[in-house]
Amino acid sequence: MLRHFAPKPALLARLAAPLLAVPLLVPAFVAISGCAPSALAERPPVGTFAYRIGPGDRLRIATYGEDRLTGEFTVTAQGAVAFPLLGEVAAGGQTVPEFTALLQRRLASEYMRNPQVSVEMVNFRPVYILGEVSRPGEFPYGERLSIYALVAKAGGFTYRANQGYALIRSENETVERPVRLSSATAVQPGDTIRIPERTF
Repeated sequence: MLRHFAPKPALLARLAAPLLAVPLLVPAFVAISGCAPSALAERPPVGTFAYRIGPGDRLRIATYGEDRLTGEFTVTAQGAVAFPLLGEVAAGGQTVPEFTALLQRRLASEYMRNPQVSVEMVNFRPVYILGEVSRPGEFPYGERLSIYALVAKAGGFTYRANQGYALIRSENETVERPVRLSSATAVQPGDTIRIPERTF
């Protein structure tokens, strides 16, 4: 006569554990397969992006008729410029016209009458591109630089590249953000841009 076998609860739990884990594998597979995120951020186009001075930038400052107040200056890690007479002048986060106006106001209020000051960029902070491009690495930033132009500097997309979006970590941020790509998507100084692999 056959005896009825009733599995113990502990045995059932061990047998069911692998089945319960299967759904957890699906999101992980989707994440590594290169599928585009459901929500993509938009970057301002190159024509509207205003460059802001930051640490590591090199500026040429000329003060008309004052050789001692003329020269090239590097923005410190604290975002300041060590300028003769004025000492440390905050430059980080300002556009070139804004910083020019600040120097003129400081000089006019403390040392000179109607100072004429001009400021221009000599060297910008670099940008970095990684992932599915032919020559990933560090590249010099240039005004009105688009992501497509940066990809061209890096030798173009690989055949595996997802050309619909990029993962961008902005300067002073720790998290990559998915950004929709277009021919006008702007690169910002200090960006780290990663081109993901597309799904075949």
